[in-house]
Amino acid sequence: MGKAKLEQAFNRVLDRGDKAFVPYIMAGDGGLDQLDEQLNFLEEAGATVVELGIAFSDPVADGPTIQEAGLRALENGVSLHAVLEKLQETKQTRQIPIVLMTYINPIHTYGIERFAKACEEAGVDGLIIPDLPLEEEGMIVPTLHDHEIALIRLAALTSTEERLTEIAKRTEGFLYAVTVTGTTGARASFQENLGEHLASLREKSNAPVLAGFGVSTPEHVRSLTEHCDGVVVGSKIVDSLHRGDRAGIEELIKSAQITSQQIK
Repeated sequence: MGKAKLEQAFNRVLDRGDKAFVPYIMAGDGGLDQLDEQLNFLEEAGATVVELGIAFSDPVADGPTIQEAGLRALENGVSLHAVLEKLQETKQTRQIPIVLMTYINPIHTYGIERFAKACEEAGVDGLIIPDLPLEEEGMIVPTLHDHEIALIRLAALTSTEERLTEIAKRTEGFLYAVTVTGTTGARASFQENLGEHLASLREKSNAPVLAGFGVSTPEHVRSLTEHCDGVVVGSKIVDSLHRGDRAGIEELIKSAQITSQQIK
């Protein structure tokens, strides 16, 4: 399914007037045996898609909360191969689309063709590769297309208009609009012209535009989704799962469900 499954998931949410909510979790934080249950919980709580991080020794885009989760996963012996095996085991009973977030070095080490085939067999629908620039995509994009896997591009605040236009044109699944400069992590507020930036990206992109990095409260979700199609929430979800605060996660996800708020 891949790209088509992502498109269907976003259309279902957006067509009913809600906003998409994509939680990020670190695969194997707390043990890989918990992954299936965690994915089921997030789906039942109303998540649209799950972004699943792969622990890596040099996580350039990750803030302290996600780095710590990655270290816990590595201490549990979690590897890219082990995550893909676990996803393949549970593929038949899983409905929610999965997007893997990893870096280009582990993919190279795995072997691009072998990796793409393993992703397809495991039911992975998309990839986010933060350290893969547009200029180097050619090494992997044709192989991903062969296996129906979407490559989700990130749009940075520091990019030129010309580059943002190209990124928006190329993205698949959704466009990941980075809301801050720097790494991931919860923040108190965002810059003043962020709404205009998100609205501009929506005009450029044929795919849904989701805002991510620093999103940590229901107020953030409601404020950002006035200007885009949804949010990606990472550090707050990772921290809440680690602390056992599942009610907080459910509250965050519900803040993107506009139609149920209107009914109240």
